[in-house]
Amino acid sequence: MPPVIRILTYSTLFPNAAQPGHGPFVENRLRQLVGTGEVAATVVAPVPWFPFSHPVFGSYAAFAAAPRHEIRHGIEVVHPRYPVIPRFGMNLAPTLLERYSRRAVGRALEADPAIRLIDAHYFYPDGVAAVRLGQRFGLPVFITARGTDINLIPQFERPRRMILEAASRAAGIITVCQALKDGLTEMGVDPGRITVLRNGVDFTMFGPRPVDTAREQTGIAGTTLLSVGLLIERKGHHLVIDALPTLPDVNLVIIGDGPMRDELEAQAGRLGVRERVKFVGRVPQAELPAWYNAADALVLASSREGMANVLLESLACGTPVVATPLWGTPEVIATPAAGRLSADRSAEALAAAIRELLANPPARADTLAYSKNFSWDATSRGQIELFSQVPARTS
Repeated sequence: MPPVIRILTYSTLFPNAAQPGHGPFVENRLRQLVGTGEVAATVVAPVPWFPFSHPVFGSYAAFAAAPRHEIRHGIEVVHPRYPVIPRFGMNLAPTLLERYSRRAVGRALEADPAIRLIDAHYFYPDGVAAVRLGQRFGLPVFITARGTDINLIPQFERPRRMILEAASRAAGIITVCQALKDGLTEMGVDPGRITVLRNGVDFTMFGPRPVDTAREQTGIAGTTLLSVGLLIERKGHHLVIDALPTLPDVNLVIIGDGPMRDELEAQAGRLGVRERVKFVGRVPQAELPAWYNAADALVLASSREGMANVLLESLACGTPVVATPLWGTPEVIATPAAGRLSADRSAEALAAAIRELLANPPARADTLAYSKNFSWDATSRGQIELFSQVPARTS
């Protein structure tokens, strides 16, 4: 067996004990990679500095409550603090991240001199900071692009320049879907340096359950749609609510929390569908399978996604999807067994796709069979092939 490849994973999008739902997609991919036995990892996951952990400060309190060091699923994780400056934060974020991560990265390399590369997630600011850290410590850096780091942030001139500079200096670039590779290529990045390694799903967690049991656990009854994600405009929950008046006898369950909660509740009231909309709030990942299994369909009305994990999770439970035809989503909802794509991102188009799906739903067995295309095996193997090209450190 070849020697274990030792890596340092770097990302602000990584769960911690105070924020277990923050960036699970990075942790999930890393767990699958380490689970091959061919890679060992240490994680540096910076957290914004905040002085108080009292609940009165809401989500900011979780920053202060995050541990400085923890072991998650057998992987060592350290959480250095970095300052976030209002108004000027976007342009300064890479510099602040790099400056306040140096000590943690240096200590990780002292503790494990065999670390041979930095595995960075999210191009901006994380990937930019990681490339600077790589130059400081003499490590090659691989950057994974995941979504808004390519389909939104490059609209701003200075971040775009820094993204392109980091891309030119990275040892390799990974995108979670072809659409993000295309976006980087359109920005001027050499497509030959970009590898598409899509997200996968953990079939040990997400899988079929008896629908009656799932409905009893969740309290779902009748024809029910599920919408999962932060309660922000980008996720499009408001569009699904807008569609409900034209979908009589269809209920909606919204899972997630965020700043639009009151606005969405008020919207449902104005449209006369409040009794058909259930706001569940945040749900631990381990409890999500019951909700997916209980629903007739998942609806994802996002304006931007890389490759949304909720799509894969729903399919793995045998539940089809209605989704907007944007970025990486068409690469997943690519067959009737997976569900339907709306014609555009509007309530009318979503309602039409939902009616079509509910009138002619795929067999659950077909959806489950299709979901098997999204195992983590190919992604982990692709990472190992990329990382194995980096020679072991000699000093």
